Amino acid sequence: MTLKLRGVPLQREMFFDILNVGAVSAVGPLQVVLTVLIHTRLVAGFGTAALAGYGIGARLEFLLGPIVFAIGIAGVPMVGMAIGAGNVALGGWHGPRPAWAILVLGTIGLAVTVAPELWSGLFTGDPAVRAAVDVYLRRAGPGFAFVGLGLGLSFASQGSGKILSPVLAGTVRLALIALGGLVLTLADTPAWSLFALVGASMAAFGLGVAAAVYLTPWGRDQ
Repeated sequence: MTLKLRGVPLQREMFFDILNVGAVSAVGPLQVVLTVLIHTRLVAGFGTAALAGYGIGARLEFLLGPIVFAIGIAGVPMVGMAIGAGNVALGGWHGPRPAWAILVLGTIGLAVTVAPELWSGLFTGDPAVRAAVDVYLRRAGPGFAFVGLGLGLSFASQGSGKILSPVLAGTVRLALIALGGLVLTLADTPAWSLFALVGASMAAFGLGVAAAVYLTPWGRDQ
């Protein structure tokens, strides 16, 4: 069978519906990249070992998104169909819960917090770099569960069409890294404080999304 597009009418309203979610959602990955770039610039002032260590640690953070995507993508059509059918109880916070994303990412975070050498040993044998990676993961690892919380609920938000709040939570995280990192740098604090800021920003993101989803007026059951 051949897909035929001829004679299929294009509907402006449907394009707007798709872009209202898709275009706003596309801001999220950009925020993550900007957050890492800004933090990389801040850490660079602490020398090569600290910068290399942060780069290795941040590589693990980049893998968290695809993991949650594999778990949460099924929730987008599920929540969309539930909301469309008037079954609001299956949307928002009460839809496909982020428990699996929290569990998986939280387990990874706990593992690298307790035994960071499991990750750092895969990439370098340099003692100074491995020490920097270990310090980073011990500070940032506990925040992985909050990333699972935030991203897991973001998929439910996409299904309902209410994606602005998760993006705003990502903006808060970006601002926290940029402004907080600048303050810590000007105060001449040690590198571990910048690494701890990453964990704090992850917690702010996850809790911000959770609060937004909880407070969102999803409507009434029909």
